[in-house]
Amino acid sequence: MAIDFDFANAGSIYSFAMNSDAPTPPAGAAADWTIPQAWRRYTPDEHAMWDRLFARQQALLPGRVVPAFMEGLDVLRMSKPGIPDFDELSERLMKATGWQVVAVPGLVPEDVFFEHMANRRFVAGRFIRTPEQIDYLEEPDIFHDVFGHVPLLANPAFADYMQAYGEGGLRAAGRGAIDLLARLYWYTVEFGLIRDGNDLKLYGAGIVSSYGESIFALDDPSPNRLGFDLRRVMRTKYRIDDYQQNYFVIDSFEDLLRQTRDADFGPVYDALEDQPDIEIDTILPTDTVYHRGTQARVAAAI
Repeated sequence: MAIDFDFANAGSIYSFAMNSDAPTPPAGAAADWTIPQAWRRYTPDEHAMWDRLFARQQALLPGRVVPAFMEGLDVLRMSKPGIPDFDELSERLMKATGWQVVAVPGLVPEDVFFEHMANRRFVAGRFIRTPEQIDYLEEPDIFHDVFGHVPLLANPAFADYMQAYGEGGLRAAGRGAIDLLARLYWYTVEFGLIRDGNDLKLYGAGIVSSYGESIFALDDPSPNRLGFDLRRVMRTKYRIDDYQQNYFVIDSFEDLLRQTRDADFGPVYDALEDQPDIEIDTILPTDTVYHRGTQARVAAAI
């Protein structure tokens, strides 16, 4: 299958976290797996790559992305050009919603990932892609992690959702329900769509940090665009090797937060334990269908 898109594993820092089995932090990392960002070590070419990617997405996203994301972009406008300095970025975020951004070496164990989120710390890789990788990258870089995720961490409701997700992850780890929760993260934080009046808008970090998927997710006839339903999402498979075949649409960040923070996931996990997975391209009779996809991209890629 040929792959031609911006980010082969867009948004998969979470998947990397789930697949990490390293028992102790690597050399140079603290007990919580954080490392210094070492901002002064970035080269002029690396800063120029950030500015190039930022300018491209900033020009594309207005009118396509949820307004809260564009408002949050101001958080990324640093006093220095190029890649944001996490110290300055965290100071701004702390004032807005109490979040920080911390650098990690890449893979982090699931309990570390959830612990940071539950305490309003967003883990981010510190490397940036090369010019040869501008439209194809196998591992999320600092542009995905910071440009894609941080603007919405300045939104109070979404910031609270992310903390609630971290807290839920700590509980899910003890119930063997990580896979179910991973699907929720994938279809919301990474590849979610949101209603904005009569329109659909982007908000997932894996989409907004990808030039190609920022267009595909809203304009292409191939994918399904379905209403968000918590249990349905938790049963739905996803793919990491191409653009999504399904996008789920939330009504608002406040509603997403309510369904996450105020829900007892224990009965949900129990109810889903014996339920079969839902294949990616399936549309159920109970789905709210905003767009029934042709799945043409999938057929063309096989």
